Amino acid sequence: MATVRIPTPLRKFTNGSEEVSAAGKSVGELLADLEKNFPGIKARICDDAGAVRRFVNIFVKDEDIRFLQNLETPVKDGDEVSIVPAIAGG
Repeated sequence: MATVRIPTPLRKFTNGSEEVSAAGKSVGELLADLEKNFPGIKARICDDAGAVRRFVNIFVKDEDIRFLQNLETPVKDGDEVSIVPAIAGG
């Protein structure tokens, strides 16, 4: 299983936990497992087409999945996956 770091706005789905465990061989499978265990969380991360929302960044071992294989990015047991909402300002 991988450790998933949950940002503050999504912790209402994880009963306040900032880290949870999830299973999957790819980021997409990991998100499906998160949804199974924490219903409603995936809709906040992915759009209706199943793609990661523009304002959400996902990192596997400090690497942005957008520069890897996106939802097909491999995840191994023990990996740390971080979900990070984008911050805008001016």
